[in-house]
Order: sequence, then structure tokens, then C-alpha cells
Amino acid sequence: MPENNRKQLTDIPFSVLDLSPIADGSTPADSFRHTLELARLAEKLGYNRYWLAEHHNMPFIASSATSVVISHVAAGTSKIRVGSGGIMLPNHAPLVIAEQFGTLESLYPGRIDLGLGRAPGTDQLTARALRRDLRSSGDDFPEQLAELRNYFDPSPAQYSHVKAIPGEGLNIPVWLLGSSGFSAQLAGELGLPFAFASHFSPHNTLPAIQLYRRSFKPSKVLDKPHAMVGLNIIAADTDQEAERLATTLQQQFLNLMRGKEVPLQPPVDNMNEIASGNEIAALQNQLGTSIVGSPRIVKEKLEKFLEESQADEIMAIAQVYDHKARLHSYELLAEITPLK
Repeated sequence: MPENNRKQLTDIPFSVLDLSPIADGSTPADSFRHTLELARLAEKLGYNRYWLAEHHNMPFIASSATSVVISHVAAGTSKIRVGSGGIMLPNHAPLVIAEQFGTLESLYPGRIDLGLGRAPGTDQLTARALRRDLRSSGDDFPEQLAELRNYFDPSPAQYSHVKAIPGEGLNIPVWLLGSSGFSAQLAGELGLPFAFASHFSPHNTLPAIQLYRRSFKPSKVLDKPHAMVGLNIIAADTDQEAERLATTLQQQFLNLMRGKEVPLQPPVDNMNEIASGNEIAALQNQLGTSIVGSPRIVKEKLEKFLEESQADEIMAIAQVYDHKARLHSYELLAEITPLK
């Protein structure tokens, strides 16, 4: 790519992905208060959008009723876009999601995004409890997506006796989310924006973005591709402090690897004291694109990532135990970019 066409940090928007983390010793009510405080800070600093993710049966994530938390955030802010990163569509009837997001868009017009994934966002037993059976395994995701989009379409060609009220006729941006090539290709073929989960699937990042761009066909939604990448970004005043804060994220994935799900744990001084060499290697592999450090290091790593990926937008997630340190991480990131 010609040098003058390469994206700079100041060329792209930055956004926030929040799981409403439940820290050890706190409650979901605390998490929701912290989520709103972070959303208000993100709006003040100039972040582009604020997304919440659907996960179930995870003691460290409070955003399971994602649409409800989106409404909580949108009601407490005034201009930042708020949405799902994402709603796991196979867990729901498309009509229900159309009605929920039709309601959100009616309450907060022009501010709602609908990001969709096809994974269950949980384990198989919980997926069975959510869906009652597993016949909707995600294989019919394209059909579910088409049905959902039709509920928003008021054209005669899409006329049906079943309507989403509210929802029909509303312009709610639909995004496809993914951690592999399936949704990347589907988003490209449909001309939809695409968000890739690099924060837990680092090695598929560049292939998925490239596949999305190769597959892209202009649509009524987009005339050119728009690829957003989710990244673990943890910034602190010093590299040492940032590395220490990041051990909370490492412990989260370590506990998942061990089948031990607990609230977000406080940082530790040395991961080698609580994890084996093989586990440390697995963590480094799983969290390979994480950007951790002082503002100088974060900026350098972000510039390198942007050069490699040419992402159109970056969505930062900071799984940090201490809420004030999490707020400060987003403040430092805003100073680095700077945000539009």
C-alpha cells in the first residue's frame, strides 16, 4: 500500500467493548454502576461507540441480559453509539431481537448498533438451557440473519403477517462479529460491517480481515468494507504497572483453561508462580495481540498493529480488576490517539 494511504492512529475511530466485569468481592450491581461510569467517560473522551457482549453462566461477566444493559448505558449517556458486541443470535428468536432493538432504537434514535454472533457465548449445557434444544447450532445463522433483517425492512417484497413492532422500518446498523472466516465472508458477501475478535483469536485476525475485504460486495448499507478489530489494550503510567494489571486478564484465561470460572481476580506480581510453563505459553498464544504498557509502548504497538491490519476502527477492551485503573487505561488511550 502506498505510504500516503496508510492509516494513522488519528485516522480511525476508537471504541469500547465492555463485559461489565464482576470483580472478586463485588456484585453485578457494582458492575453496572462501573459500566455506566466508564460509558460516560468514554463519551466525554470522544470514543465512537460502546458495546456490550452477551455471555452466560460466567461468574466474571454481568452483561448476560445484553439488551437491558444497553438501555441502561444509553439512558445514562447522550450521544455515544451503544450496542451489542454481540448478541448471540442462535440463542434467540430473530423476532425477539428485532423487537428488542426496535425498542432501543425508538428510545434512543440514531444511537443503537446491533452486532451479531453465531456462537452460544457459553458452554453446551447452558446453551441447552437457553435454547431448550440444540437444533439451532449456528449452522442456520445466515437464515436467522436474513429473517432478522427482514423484520426491519418495510418494503412490500418483505411483507409478512408477522411484524416487529417496534422495529419495522427502523434503520438499525447490523454488524457481523466473528473469530474465524465464516462471518468474515458472510459479512463481505452481504456488504455489512464486520468486527473481528482479535482479543481472544489473535492468529485469525489478518486472514479474516483479508477474507472480508476480498468477499466484500457494495450494498445499500456500505459502499466499501468497514473492518473493526477488538483488542485487549491495557495502559498505565508505567510498563511495569500495566504488565501487573494485565495479570488479571491472564488469570481469567488461565482459569478458563483449567475449567475454573471465578470472578475477576486481583493482579499478581508474577504469573510464573501460579501457572506452569505450558500454561504461560498457551496464554501468550491466546492473548497474542494484546497491547499492554505505558503510553509510549501502547502507541508503538498500536501503530504496528494498524500498519499490519489496516483496520478501519479499533474496539478496546480492558479487563482490569481495579475500576479506577480501568478508567485510567481508557484515559491514557484517548491521549495516545487522540480521539476524534
